[in-house]
Amino acid sequence: MKDLHNNSHYVPVILPVAAAIEDNTAQVGAIVDHRGYQGAEYVIVTGTLADAAATFTALLEESDASDMTGATAVADADLLGTEALASFTQASDGKAFKLGYRGGKDYTRLTVTPAGNGAAAPIVAICHLGFPLRAPTANPPA
Repeated sequence: MKDLHNNSHYVPVILPVAAAIEDNTAQVGAIVDHRGYQGAEYVIVTGTLADAAATFTALLEESDASDMTGATAVADADLLGTEALASFTQASDGKAFKLGYRGGKDYTRLTVTPAGNGAAAPIVAICHLGFPLRAPTANPPA
């Protein structure tokens, strides 16, 4: 019952980069395929956020199309937590924020959009897929 290892799959969503974002460019995450899993939790991790005026807003979208055609913002009823709680300011150095998805679409995509950012803002995000229909999950994750 306590076996996360064989019952979890992790998808890199926003990758670490050599040069952290230094402007207000939205960080659009990879599309996550939920087929074969019954639960999803996005985790956003911050590094040292340099701009004292910056804010970062999380948005989760869903679609039944693998290319996110017709994507819509996930309804609040299909979120575990809120996008507001997954959003953060420059004062959030070295923190982790989570946002769960319980909707019925096959695909989701996380976007983190900075505002007022003019300095290094290193962030990464992963999606933890759990409750697989088939276990054990592959190691390392494919």
